[in-house]
Amino acid sequence: MIAIISIMGLISCTGANDSKTTESLTGWNKLDSIKKGIVVPTFADKDFSIMDYGAVQDSTADALPAIRKAIEAASQNEGGGRVVIPAGVYLVKGPIHLKSHVELHLAKGSRVKFSTDAADYLPVVHTRYEGMEMMNYSPLIYAYQQQDIALTGEGILDGQAGNEHWWWWTGAKGFGWKKGMPSQESADNKPRLSQMNKDQVPVEKRVFGAGHYMRPTFVEFYSCKNILIQGVTLINAPFWILHPTLSQNITIDGVSTLSYGPNNDGCDPESCTDVWIKNCHFANGDDCIAIKSGRNEDGRAIGIPSKNIIIEDCFMEDGHGGIVIGSEASGGVEDVYGQNLKMNSPSLDRAIRIKSNSCRGGMMRRFYFRNIEVGQVHEAVVKINMFYGGGNEDSCNYTPTLDSVFIDHINSHKSEFAINLQGRDDKPVTNIYIDSCNFENVRESSIIKNVNAIEITNSNVNGKAVDAKQIIAQTKQRVHEQK
Repeated sequence: MIAIISIMGLISCTGANDSKTTESLTGWNKLDSIKKGIVVPTFADKDFSIMDYGAVQDSTADALPAIRKAIEAASQNEGGGRVVIPAGVYLVKGPIHLKSHVELHLAKGSRVKFSTDAADYLPVVHTRYEGMEMMNYSPLIYAYQQQDIALTGEGILDGQAGNEHWWWWTGAKGFGWKKGMPSQESADNKPRLSQMNKDQVPVEKRVFGAGHYMRPTFVEFYSCKNILIQGVTLINAPFWILHPTLSQNITIDGVSTLSYGPNNDGCDPESCTDVWIKNCHFANGDDCIAIKSGRNEDGRAIGIPSKNIIIEDCFMEDGHGGIVIGSEASGGVEDVYGQNLKMNSPSLDRAIRIKSNSCRGGMMRRFYFRNIEVGQVHEAVVKINMFYGGGNEDSCNYTPTLDSVFIDHINSHKSEFAINLQGRDDKPVTNIYIDSCNFENVRESSIIKNVNAIEITNSNVNGKAVDAKQIIAQTKQRVHEQK
């Protein structure tokens, strides 16, 4: 594969620039202080078993009324409390809405199965769909403007989505859609929402829900603070799985997201501050973790970036990307840390991916990644693409900015590319530093395009030392030979 290389500015072949090494270390030195600011919420030492509010261990009976009564009782208790779902299989015919000071706890051996009847998720609530504000079906588990909330335990949350329920709404034949069926892509659905976003129609007038085929997220805490999601396993999601939005002080610990449907991202913090994702397992139909901050006009109008995001001690298995930043990052993303991670699957496309375009825009800066073990990925270990998605880019003038990405100690055993870095002609990416990385069994030569400052030091590809200057020279030679 041939790519024209365009590097402007500083290229180092011999060693890392001292000031940039210092900047990287200074960035990592902020990590402990960020962690100290992420505090797990606490609750009164009182349990509210759903069995005491009328639930029965019968997978055909609706347990939602009992869950709602238990949540209400716990929220009224001084200091809140823990709503307990004991071992057993429970059907819920509608969404679970959490309230402040309530922990929803799924005991080991419990399984909550959510209704597949879309009407059960009405009335509509304030939510986001791919970064766009709207009134839509309620997420399966939802909280709005609450504080001190938790979802914990060793149980399973089953969205029961599949090709017969929810997934076919995408309009994709591979997920059950057939010619003549409606879908989210019909003119009055997602395209209409996109136009409302562009026109900045007030959110209360963006009413969708019934008849519009816009899937709800699985777990969404919107405009909340002090959140804990711990231990649970989530399967068969209609859409994005964990979606904290415009929220603060979030811990996601020991969670497994195992769902292979369309757009089944594992965890998408959107316009969130102080997020710590650790000890998690992601095996998904889309990105494992995707950090976002709103799409196009909505992202810019609200203007709240995602920042202080920590990802560590996780295993990324299947998905489009292990850690992804963008593309709905119009509000910006700052200060992301990823360390001590394992990624491995022929169905994992990339390890680290950063993407945007001139419609999304966004200021993205200060990203730090280290100590990542990659068994194999399908495409690139590290990919940057600032013209992602194509589409109507020529009509947009919100050129994205990407500055200061520090990557060190990645050990990869198999991939198509080691690195594939492509900035824009009109606004190159700046300050990319890759140090002490080893890439084995790489099939194609690396690509670097429109990066105005890059250093690759102490790194090997297929057993041979490489630096940015060598990559440029080799690619230019290939282009010359091809003419």
